[in-house]
Amino acid sequence: MIEEIEIRDLGVIAEATLPLGAGFTAITGETGAGKTMVVTALGLLLGGRADSGTVRSGQERASVDGRWVVPEDGPVTERVREAGGDVDPFGEGRAELTLGRSVSSEGRSRAAVGGRAAPVGILSELGEKLVVVHGQSEQLRLKSATAQREALDRFAGTGLADLLADYTHAFTRWRSNRAELDTIRDERDARAAEAATLRETIAAIEVAAPQPGEDEELAVRAVRLGNLEALRLAAAGAREALSAEEPDGIDVVGLIGSARRLVDDASDADPTLAAIGEQLANIGYLAADVAADLSTYLAEVDADGARELEIVNERRAVLTGLMRAYGPTLDDVIAVLDTGSARLVELDSDDERIEELTRQVGEDEELVTRLADEVSALRSAAAAQLGERVSAELTALAMPDAQLSIVVDSTGDLTASGRDDVRFLLQPHSGAEPRSLAKGASGGELSRVMLAIEVVIASTDPVPTFVFDEVDSGVGGAAAIEIGRRLARLAESSQVIAVTHLAQVAAFATNHLSVRKQSDGSVTSSSVVRLDGDERVSEMARLLSGLPDSESGLTHAKELLALSADDSRLLG
Repeated sequence: MIEEIEIRDLGVIAEATLPLGAGFTAITGETGAGKTMVVTALGLLLGGRADSGTVRSGQERASVDGRWVVPEDGPVTERVREAGGDVDPFGEGRAELTLGRSVSSEGRSRAAVGGRAAPVGILSELGEKLVVVHGQSEQLRLKSATAQREALDRFAGTGLADLLADYTHAFTRWRSNRAELDTIRDERDARAAEAATLRETIAAIEVAAPQPGEDEELAVRAVRLGNLEALRLAAAGAREALSAEEPDGIDVVGLIGSARRLVDDASDADPTLAAIGEQLANIGYLAADVAADLSTYLAEVDADGARELEIVNERRAVLTGLMRAYGPTLDDVIAVLDTGSARLVELDSDDERIEELTRQVGEDEELVTRLADEVSALRSAAAAQLGERVSAELTALAMPDAQLSIVVDSTGDLTASGRDDVRFLLQPHSGAEPRSLAKGASGGELSRVMLAIEVVIASTDPVPTFVFDEVDSGVGGAAAIEIGRRLARLAESSQVIAVTHLAQVAAFATNHLSVRKQSDGSVTSSSVVRLDGDERVSEMARLLSGLPDSESGLTHAKELLALSADDSRLLG
């Protein structure tokens, strides 16, 4: 239930607070005062499209904030917490939820859920659980076969909903398996050719047996072997400089030894030289070790480097060919062995897969057909009940001879929603031929049919809040009074908010709000006020006669309020 909505700089509304609450709230006002902005504001809170054109002229942004009362533990609260927001519990299992939306004059939109910024899509998800909005577009939508089927399914309740869930699951699996089976059959030759190519590819790679990083290692070896003589000369020269083989040769190891002996001989006179002697000893050991390493390196250099280089280049050519054919890198080539082998197993098992899919498709087709029959049976039974009950509501809505019949025909084709063609046929009066709502219903008739359907469906599929925007369009007189009665009846189980231009409807509201326009000569703005007592009577007189002070209008307004009060006492 919506407790309150605050609007700032939206359309002609500079700032307004709408106290809503339980029961039936009627919203009235002069043409151009901004009644539609109330519905626009609610649409923004429910994730509707943001339009920078709705921002009040001269302002940077428009904002809407709403406070809802929701169950403390329920799907709405759970979704809010998943989105990072929270609710404020206040006892008796209830909590307050805040939703917010702002739109800048540049068109940027921001949303807040439970005190935290959130994607606008979260508002849409929550809106589906919180509010049902009916306006002129919804009346037009009621003409579509899809909307009529959805209305019937809502009336049928959880029994059909659970069955449809089972059907949809089986249908999705059946359609997926059937598509895969058709693909395998249609592409059998191509898949066989792909398998043959994969076998050749895998065989070629397995023969070469590439190893991870092998190409990089071979590149290093090729460079080394290509410079073998230069490497040998460098190593030999360095070793000779460090440790000469000739007895009379001058080398680093000998020079360091001489330096150490000179320092050691003089260290008795100055102990400081002893530490330097140790350093020279370490340098000598290191130089000797390096000389030994160079000797080992020279011993390991292959005298027949040319043949080894030829072998390395041949191997590199093999690997390059693999990479050119099967992947830009050697790792990609090696990966082909894994992915290709898995794909080959899949392709080679086509016969077994076809056999398995054929069995699954056959079993699922039987299951889907059976479930579709059960769905059709439930829909047909619900159609008779819905038609009868809506017809009774239409009688109360000043269409005493109208009959709504709901026809459920089989299309023969299985779809995601079954195989039923659902049609709402309206017989507006006895003697007339029942005609499809899409062809034979006027705007006023559509308004009443839609309201009658919602009143009936609310008994099996309750909705927290209904919003009706000009649901009384094209209606007047006794029919308008009955619409007011039915909205009041609907408000017994749900919160009802109706934007109306008829006093006959507003009279039955338990909460009457008026959108009022003010002007200072250059700037026009609107605000919202709650009406009671004489102010309410005056507003209803204006709705009736166009004059808030008309004696006849005031008298009629008081009669309507007395009538609604009598109805309330009878219902109570």
